[in-house]
Amino acid sequence: MATNASAVTTPRPPLPAWAEAVRRKYVADEASMFVLHGNVYDDILWNGRYQTLTEFLTEVLLQDNKDTIIVFDPSAGVRYTKRTSSIPETEWPKEWTADQILARMEDEVMVRHRLALIIPYAGSVAPPGEENFLSDSDRRAAIRLHRWTLSPQFKRRDNVVFLLVESLAELNGKIVANPRVAAVDVPLPDAAVRTEVIRLADPSRDAAQVARLASHTSGLRAAQIAQILTPSPADDLPDAERLAFVSSLLGSTPDAAARAEKLTALTRGMDAQEIRHLINPQHTPADTAAAADAGDELIRLVHLRKREIIEKECAGLIEFVSAPFGLEAVGGNDEIKAELMQIAADVRSGDRKRCPMGLMFVGPMGTGKTFVAKAFARSSGLTAVTLKNFRSKWVGSTEANLDKVLGMVKALGPIILIIDEGDRSFGSGSEDSDGGTSSRVIAKLKEFMSEPDNRGVVLFILMTNRPDKLDTDIKRAGRLDRKIPFFYAESATDVEGVLDALFKRYGVPAVDWALHREALSAPLVGYSNADLEALTLLAVAQAGDGAVTPELLVAAVADYLPSRDAGMLEYMEMLAVFEASRRSMLPERFRALNAEDINARLQQLRVRLRI
Repeated sequence: MATNASAVTTPRPPLPAWAEAVRRKYVADEASMFVLHGNVYDDILWNGRYQTLTEFLTEVLLQDNKDTIIVFDPSAGVRYTKRTSSIPETEWPKEWTADQILARMEDEVMVRHRLALIIPYAGSVAPPGEENFLSDSDRRAAIRLHRWTLSPQFKRRDNVVFLLVESLAELNGKIVANPRVAAVDVPLPDAAVRTEVIRLADPSRDAAQVARLASHTSGLRAAQIAQILTPSPADDLPDAERLAFVSSLLGSTPDAAARAEKLTALTRGMDAQEIRHLINPQHTPADTAAAADAGDELIRLVHLRKREIIEKECAGLIEFVSAPFGLEAVGGNDEIKAELMQIAADVRSGDRKRCPMGLMFVGPMGTGKTFVAKAFARSSGLTAVTLKNFRSKWVGSTEANLDKVLGMVKALGPIILIIDEGDRSFGSGSEDSDGGTSSRVIAKLKEFMSEPDNRGVVLFILMTNRPDKLDTDIKRAGRLDRKIPFFYAESATDVEGVLDALFKRYGVPAVDWALHREALSAPLVGYSNADLEALTLLAVAQAGDGAVTPELLVAAVADYLPSRDAGMLEYMEMLAVFEASRRSMLPERFRALNAEDINARLQQLRVRLRI
């Protein structure tokens, strides 16, 4: 566009990466229909202002090169944001079905030149499903959209269609699989975008605070970050009272007055207990925390809201791990702890070639697999979530939920994703009676687990005591690279290491093992960690308000009867030996066994146990 000599042309900022990908594919004539999926219902911050995705498409991406732009929202009907059409909007009745709308729309897209059609919530227009179970209207709508992409007439007129869905699984497979349809992922905001959102929400923050907040808001949408950091409207509690309460919690800490004002605005809608937990979670007097980082309260607020938002959006299918203890509370297992902390260091350093894709914790029940996984999450400093048993929870849902969960998990990285009782989640022997949904979900998860881009970003930890029930391909290298075996205590000193950690955790006085080994720890060799914990709690209960003495512990040892199935426990133990990645992590009694010995013993146990 020509300008006079005095005019100043302000260059536009570059397009987001996904929008640039759309532009390149369209210019290269790779596609005339685009499925935008992922973070499609977020606000897009571009050129200093927020826009919805539909607004961004109409006002930025398409405004200068399309003569007609139509938006068909299944719930709101048809509207023109730019038009050369002679059809008045009143001639698009809202009671029409999607198929009727598209049939009338065909008169536009096949006749007009340089037209763009945008369809938000496209899954409602062309939903997925078996052909025989779709309504006639749904089938016709999907076929019509499919046919447009194959039409030379549509292509010659320089027309384009955008379908907006959160997940590709929400859309009819006929459209997704069409080679003339390009699927483009709209990702969650990256660090650069989050930084811009934070600066716009609170320009007073310095660069260090902005960078820290940008790191802690990974996995959130731009709209959610802005909502957390922008003061809420006043609620029932007057700001003066809230300010006084916040100030009393902050005491004489640095910049208390300025921090109190900001926290007063940001905590509107929270009750006193929530505010107290946010500002002073350890319940220590505020004055003693004078050296605390002035931004700690805001970081805690971000984590609190972030957890609520993500767990809600993921429909309860993931849960953040909040472990009260780190690896220091784990007795024994020194080689395992050292291995895990080295992995955590490699993940934090970004040395991706040294990071495993996933770990399998394998061993009999009660060996502490779950406790170690959660303690590792705390000690590693990495975000950790558990993926719940989706074989039951996904029934009645669609693969779209899994797409959302995995996209969220990847955006939160580096992250630990824990799957407990993996044999239930991935077991090959389960009956699939949900129309194939579970098998498709598991296939998608397997694909995600082996995606090279996830190395060093998402660390899977899958736990099982029956690895023989797992599909073979889930255990292969590239998904679960390292198999870490867990066993019951092999010696009195192993038992003492576990008991020392348990005694510390439950306030039991330390024991002089040199004096009490024969009566106390030696009889417990071969007990599970769970049994040792139950025995410790038995002694604590029997002590009442008194101290737990060695004599009381010895009496508890004599009184406690562990429930045992020796054959099944030996079978699980041999499975752990069979699966272990490294001979050096096995107890001495197993290190000399070769593969033939292990297989022979497993076969004997299967016959005996009728497995």
